[in-house]
Amino acid sequence: MKGLVISVIVVVTMVQFMAEPGETAVVSCDEVDECLVYCVPYLTSRTGYPLALCCGGLAKLEKITVTTAEKQTACSCIKQAAAGFPSIKEDVASSIPNKCN
Repeated sequence: MKGLVISVIVVVTMVQFMAEPGETAVVSCDEVDECLVYCVPYLTSRTGYPLALCCGGLAKLEKITVTTAEKQTACSCIKQAAAGFPSIKEDVASSIPNKCN
């Protein structure tokens, strides 16, 4: 049992050293959803401008997705969440970054 515990510790340590700095913390879908939840009314109504909270969430998402892995995860999370809202139009979604400056 003691040998197993030591082996697990060695493997975990090796994985930490093999990962590049900044590549270890990958954003979760819960974090992505939390950032973009206030954009849903704009995306589904397609009128006016996104809420300030939507723009703030978009800015937060940009800050927490620094690495390629984090951006890829966030993209997958967004696609998964968008599948639950069939009324979202791609052109409206793609306009949010410009409307939020």
